[in-house]
Amino acid sequence: MQYYIGSDHAGFNLKEIIKEKLKGKYKFEDMGTFSATRIDYAIVGFEVAKKVASEKNAIGVLICGTGIGMSMVANKVPGIRAALIYDGFTAKMARQHNNANIACIGARKISPQATISIIDTFLSAGFDGNKKGGERHKKRVEQIVAIEKEHFKEDAIKKGFSLENLFGSKKKV
Repeated sequence: MQYYIGSDHAGFNLKEIIKEKLKGKYKFEDMGTFSATRIDYAIVGFEVAKKVASEKNAIGVLICGTGIGMSMVANKVPGIRAALIYDGFTAKMARQHNNANIACIGARKISPQATISIIDTFLSAGFDGNKKGGERHKKRVEQIVAIEKEHFKEDAIKKGFSLENLFGSKKKV
């Protein structure tokens, strides 16, 4: 399993704490930002989501001030099911029932200690859709995928996912 992590400036310190506290259990590839200097969350969120979507069984963690912006941008990438999580229950249900592949956290809303537990719960949970009795969860995720395929803009796929295509130039993380 490959793990990706990213944050904007508001989530930078919490991102560093997560990496440090969970380093013995998970190895994260840090996609930025690499300082507390202000940066637009969409840039990092897009990069992490693109990586997670392109690799089978990859999982991402995104942190911004509230987690809302990161979840919005990540969910624009086909194949991503980003969930805004704020406690152990939402972390567990996001994975077990919705097969979420990115956890979004609000650094200004959750303590570092609580965040470590929440992220560990998210990363250690699995999807129940392939288990006996989990057919309803699998069906619902399949519906999400079908909606995505029906409504996603094909020209974006043809152009390729890149910051250059979206913003006109490569933005620094």
